Amino acid sequence: MTPPSVFIAGPASWNSIVVLDRLPDPVPHMQFAEETWETVGGTSAGKALSLTALGRSTLLYALAADDAAGGRVREALHGAGVPVHWGGSDETERHLNLMTRAGGRVSLYLASPSAQSGEIDPALQAAMAGSDAIVLDLAAEPLRLLPAARRTGRPIWVDVHDYDGEAEFHRPFLDAADAVFCNADRLPDPVAFLQDRIARGAMLAVCTLGAEGAVAVDAEGVVHRAAVVPVAVVDTNGAGDAFLAGVLDAHLSGRAVPEALAAGARSASTVLSTRHLHPLLDPILG
Repeated sequence: MTPPSVFIAGPASWNSIVVLDRLPDPVPHMQFAEETWETVGGTSAGKALSLTALGRSTLLYALAADDAAGGRVREALHGAGVPVHWGGSDETERHLNLMTRAGGRVSLYLASPSAQSGEIDPALQAAMAGSDAIVLDLAAEPLRLLPAARRTGRPIWVDVHDYDGEAEFHRPFLDAADAVFCNADRLPDPVAFLQDRIARGAMLAVCTLGAEGAVAVDAEGVVHRAAVVPVAVVDTNGAGDAFLAGVLDAHLSGRAVPEALAAGARSASTVLSTRHLHPLLDPILG
């Protein structure tokens, strides 16, 4: 296996998307869906798709079962040209995402991969050690890989999504991270959180702000802001993953933080115009 520039470990799933005029109230009632479809999901699959589209050598490590959902995910990612090292599982991850046009979302996990154990595949260890960067997403298997990833000495990038500043599961990822990404959904003060991550040793910390763009703090403590790229929004799934992919690709190409953030915004805009995680999937999934 030739080492990739970027090694990504984490979820690839099969998702059912339901678009509603509003997210459901927590009371018994009936609502009509505006639109529904099925597609590839998973934060790691989204990052791998965007990096592949940017021409960055990438290897995705994900778990899937030998079931119908797993077959759909494998076929779609293969068709999109994403190199994947598949690990086995009892079930393929599946989600039901309730969405609004404005980007509101409730994700219901219908199935999750079984826990893995034993020695880490030597091919995965070699891929991590030979990479320019390692992306570990929030899931049990990337957490299992975390000690091995740290031993490689390669930069570790993590995406803690809607972290609230307190959840324990996120802490090992944050402690290991050279670059931290999150969104502002549950952070009372995003800039203070980013500054804290830099103070704790990260070289870059970034928070996406939805329609307001993104804010970042670099290793010198300088605060940077980036605007979104205007685009007609079809679906917001995967925008944050595409943003991280754009920033990472630009960073590895030697771009400064402002240029990298602008690249992230351009990358995110490409996925907002499709109902799939990336336009690479459009000819495959329709």
